Amino acid sequence: MIKQKKQNMTMQKNKSIDVCALVTAICLLADSMLYVALPIYFRDVGLQSMWEVGLILSLNRLVRIPLNPFVSFIYARIQLRTGFLISVVLAIVTTVGYGVLQGLLYWILLRIVWGLAWSFFRLGGFFLILDTATNENRGELMGRYNGLYRLGSLGGMLVGGICVSLTSLSFTALLFASVMVVSIPLTLIYIPVKQRENSESVRKMKQNENSIVTKPVLLAITSGMLLAFIIQGLFASTISLVMFEHFTEEVLLFGVSIGVAAVSGVLQGIRWVWEPFLAVKIGKWSDGKYGRFPLFISFLVFGSLGFCLIPLQTPFFVFVFIVVLTMVCSTALTTLVDAITTDIAKTYNQHRVITWYTIFLDTGASLGPLIVYMLLGFGAGISSIYAIAWVMMLMIASGWGFYLYNKKEKRIQHDSA
Repeated sequence: MIKQKKQNMTMQKNKSIDVCALVTAICLLADSMLYVALPIYFRDVGLQSMWEVGLILSLNRLVRIPLNPFVSFIYARIQLRTGFLISVVLAIVTTVGYGVLQGLLYWILLRIVWGLAWSFFRLGGFFLILDTATNENRGELMGRYNGLYRLGSLGGMLVGGICVSLTSLSFTALLFASVMVVSIPLTLIYIPVKQRENSESVRKMKQNENSIVTKPVLLAITSGMLLAFIIQGLFASTISLVMFEHFTEEVLLFGVSIGVAAVSGVLQGIRWVWEPFLAVKIGKWSDGKYGRFPLFISFLVFGSLGFCLIPLQTPFFVFVFIVVLTMVCSTALTTLVDAITTDIAKTYNQHRVITWYTIFLDTGASLGPLIVYMLLGFGAGISSIYAIAWVMMLMIASGWGFYLYNKKEKRIQHDSA
């Protein structure tokens, strides 16, 4: 009877995380659609030039850097469900704005509001996993959350891109806004209120209030920032450029000429297809007896090899194979670094660790394209750019390797004493 009750509670918690991820995915549809549609249809919404498009697409990420501490402060004082309701309402309002407002100033405001909404979504997801997961399933649940919410990226790019081309950006935005309304009852029914910490948890949090500046916390935060710089910034913003250098403007496939931009978009979109399955599998593996670090370091090494090989001149299908394997490593690394950080956050002040982690993630992702294209503008070659990514990934692997080695040595010395 007790075992059955525990199983039911576990299923209920898992369902909350699934719904949290699906609500996030639904509300992500319009944002993902913009990355496909806005560079082509920007004049339809009152924008005048491509630099305005770049500003609009990057602004929401930039504003999250100062907004994340504010959102964390709010979450510490409201129920988790209330935070998700705020994010859903802001997402709906923003998406309606995409459909009815025109002009740069209006769109700057809309992207700032969406940045606030995404901070509520992202931090809320982390806090829900911290509240519900255990050491035995944290990796699996983190993988499930990451995989499911990224379905919104896939749907927004595919369905949104098709719908905009058949109708208009404004119609598609209003259509997505109407779909998002279903997120309100889902949130009210399935997203739990955050459980209040018992006195022991509060005491432990106060003890660790000033202790987050430690090796494991700094390693986790730095690793997340560098991987966001590499995966979300450098790789995502340059893979089409690499393809252009290798194959010029078009690729000949089975006698059909296909534009490099289209092939690049399909390649990057493939990742969101396998994310819900692969991220969960990798997270579950990391919950096993060997832990997350052997997997994390292994994927860092294999991923770094991908960044070494991508700039080399290879036949098209070899190039695609290398890119796909690199993106598989990216899925694994994103899931594992999130899981490692939540593991560490449980030992310290959870809100502060996760808040700083999300700040550094957004910083890395924002700086990626900016620094990369500055270097390219100063004459750096694409091979040099990818060599930087290779070195960074090996640095992360070495940092964790040295940390684990020192930790093991200290444990041996303590046991022998």
